[in-house]
Amino acid sequence: MSKSIPHSADLLYTEVEDELRASVRALLDKRSPWAAVLARTESADTTDRQLWESLAGEIGCAALAVPETIGGAGASWRESAVVAEELGRAVAPVPFLGSAGIAVALLRALDERDLLAEVANGATIAALAAPFATAPGATLDWADASNGRISGAVSGVADATAADVFLVPVGDALYAIGGDAPGVQRTQVVSLDMTRPLVELTFDDAPARRLQTVGSVPDAVTAALRIGAVLLASEQLGVAQRCLELTVEYLLIRRQFGRIVGSYQALKHRLADLWVLISQARATARYAADCAATSAPDLPVAAALAQAHCSTVAQQAAEECIQLHGGIGFTWEHPAHLYLKRAKSSVIALGTPDRHRAALANMVNIPGPLSDNRSRS
Repeated sequence: MSKSIPHSADLLYTEVEDELRASVRALLDKRSPWAAVLARTESADTTDRQLWESLAGEIGCAALAVPETIGGAGASWRESAVVAEELGRAVAPVPFLGSAGIAVALLRALDERDLLAEVANGATIAALAAPFATAPGATLDWADASNGRISGAVSGVADATAADVFLVPVGDALYAIGGDAPGVQRTQVVSLDMTRPLVELTFDDAPARRLQTVGSVPDAVTAALRIGAVLLASEQLGVAQRCLELTVEYLLIRRQFGRIVGSYQALKHRLADLWVLISQARATARYAADCAATSAPDLPVAAALAQAHCSTVAQQAAEECIQLHGGIGFTWEHPAHLYLKRAKSSVIALGTPDRHRAALANMVNIPGPLSDNRSRS
């Protein structure tokens, strides 16, 4: 196995990234406050298509990582990661990760320009037909292709409720299937995070178009899922940061026994520990995003590290948010449960932390607990 090459990068946010963040946050604060997100979870249409059209059309979030020659913004995965942070901060119910992240990365890797241009301008939402729990490197073999038609079923697909086209890898081929094509059925399944609905997809002899691709489809799927893991780490960073902000704001106004609750030393220590963890998460997420933007050889290591760390930090931040808010944190009318559900469900998305730690150990040549025959007596 080849050793990773150290990658040096400036991980500070650039002026362009700060301006992008401000634009995305302003739109989300106006169009998707947490009360609106909560109300949408109780509606039939859990994906906010109008919000996505604004993000894609007005700000160009779907085109950030697409080259200008194909109609994109010509930015990079660093800018996409900034958007992911803000979407995590707002737990926004939009298909950014699946369409502007994984699908764009897959189409880019295979040099499929026509569909990529449609996804970039926001006119088309694309989704990879794979379980959301699929980790980079996993094999997808649930579908059968014959005479330009696809049959099979797959469960737990994210960002599929609003998808206009599904990308289906079969062996070393990639097929595109329209969301409203005959033989396509999507059934929403019960999931913990109602802001990111999961779907069971069934293709019954559905007509499909084989895309003209360059390179290995399995390798491209692995690369796309790795980009997805990088963006998910940034989204989890946004979740964790917002949970800390909400908790600090509450503890500075809540009084108990005649004192501001935030003045208690024990709570200060817990918040300080959480701040340190989030700072570490930001460093790992930013490094992974920069590696993705520059196609650095260290990307597999950086992505596994970011996903393993940010998953656990987001979950801990959400749990602390619930507990330190006291009774109000357990109520439906408070946003804390939205962040807890997003954090908990994201832990198993695109590979669990244990899965990424095992992959990371293999990449840096750390032997596993049962990898040798030495006596353990």
